[in-house]
Amino acid sequence: MYVISVAAQLSGLHPQTLRQYDRLGLVSPDRTAGRGRRYSARDIQLLRQVQQLSQDEGINLAGIKRIIELENQVAALQERVAELQSAVEGAAAAMQQREAAVHASYRRDLVPYDQVRQTSALVVWRPKPKRSE
Repeated sequence: MYVISVAAQLSGLHPQTLRQYDRLGLVSPDRTAGRGRRYSARDIQLLRQVQQLSQDEGINLAGIKRIIELENQVAALQERVAELQSAVEGAAAAMQQREAAVHASYRRDLVPYDQVRQTSALVVWRPKPKRSE
């Protein structure tokens, strides 16, 4: 964790710029009990990214904020997809185990049924007369 002056040096920005980015919600450093800003290595990386997008790409701060929000959303969705894939794999494994248990429970003393040859026999069906009550 870095105080604002060290974070400014590491990111190549002025401390006042870091304060403005915090107010705009571009970078949200942790706070101490006395409300002082504490920047993490991730925050420093994000400050550098904001500077690069602003100076090199010419993107305004509102656009940069939207880019950061979308990147965070993509990361959260990728994490969720990984969780769901893990859940699906677990469910598939459980289903295969249950299927194997069902197959193992089949009776082995039964004789397979061979298909009966078709004949031209005629079967006559006569219903039983109804009883009168």
